[in-house]
Amino acid sequence: MKKILMPIACKVKDLIYPPRCPGCDRVLAPDERNFCKKCAPKVKKITLPVCRICGKSITQKDEKECLCGDCQKRKHYYDSGRAVYEYSGPMKKAMYRFKYSNRRCYVSAFTEDSEQVLGGWIREIRPDVIVPVPMYEKKKRMRGYNQAEVLANSISARFDIPFDKAIVKRRADTTPMKELSRENRRENLKNAFILGKSDVKFNCVLIVDDIYTTGATVDAVAQVLRGAGVSHIYALYACIGKGNGE
Repeated sequence: MKKILMPIACKVKDLIYPPRCPGCDRVLAPDERNFCKKCAPKVKKITLPVCRICGKSITQKDEKECLCGDCQKRKHYYDSGRAVYEYSGPMKKAMYRFKYSNRRCYVSAFTEDSEQVLGGWIREIRPDVIVPVPMYEKKKRMRGYNQAEVLANSISARFDIPFDKAIVKRRADTTPMKELSRENRRENLKNAFILGKSDVKFNCVLIVDDIYTTGATVDAVAQVLRGAGVSHIYALYACIGKGNGE
């Protein structure tokens, strides 16, 4: 009975809250899916080859090392990460609205594309749990939601993987990363995250965030998980920059 009712509920929801294109925020036409016909060709999904650590697109020159310029120079605390989209074109405004303008409805498009682009990878790494990058509680109350948590929860449901937002907590309201230089980002997040549970017994964790730039945030969360004894740590982000440190 539930399987019958779910499609009906989805159709009713679409009538009340029609799906919007994340790229331009226009209501999608009946024959459009996830993105409108104007934005879809401009949205760049990440394809191989990618850096084996951060998941950023790499050139043929980098492909020999399978590492981007950033990851050749910097140690990371997570094993590897992957992204769905390149942070360019319509995705820049899409992520801004998803993050600051309560466009949580975009998550259905992001999740569906996550399965298309990264479904095989997610099933291969077989995470025990999905952990969103936490937001400082006061900031979360003011905004009303944590966009990383929204995405993580949706991916959890799509892939039937447990979701736990309490494993890692943010104890400091740090300066927004976009306001800082590459060098200051890691210092800004020093000791910003703490373990929220003392009995973490997971072997493989998938961290979920909205945008990957230098990797400072994912590394800070991963470092806490490493300290708790987690052996395998992966990361998934909706978007990733296309150049070194973008």
